Amino acid sequence: MKTTLRTIASAAVATMVTAAPAFAAPAYSDNSGLLVWSFLGFCAVIVVAQVMPAAMMMVGMVKGVVAEGTEVKAHN
Repeated sequence: MKTTLRTIASAAVATMVTAAPAFAAPAYSDNSGLLVWSFLGFCAVIVVAQVMPAAMMMVGMVKGVVAEGTEVKAHN
C-alpha cells in the first residue's frame, strides 16, 4: 500500500512540475486591436453562414439515401 501511494504521489508531483511551464505567459505580446478582432469575428460569421446550409443539405441527402428502401407515397 505504501509503495502504491508513493508511486501515485511521485507521479502527481512530476506532472505538476512538468505542466507548470505550459501555463506560463507567452514571451510575445499580441497587439491586435478591436478592429482586427471584429474583422476575424465577421469572417467567422461568414464561414458559419456558409457551412450551415451545406451541413443541412448533407443531412437531407443521408436521410434520402436511408429512406430509399421504404415506399414513398405522393400527397396530391
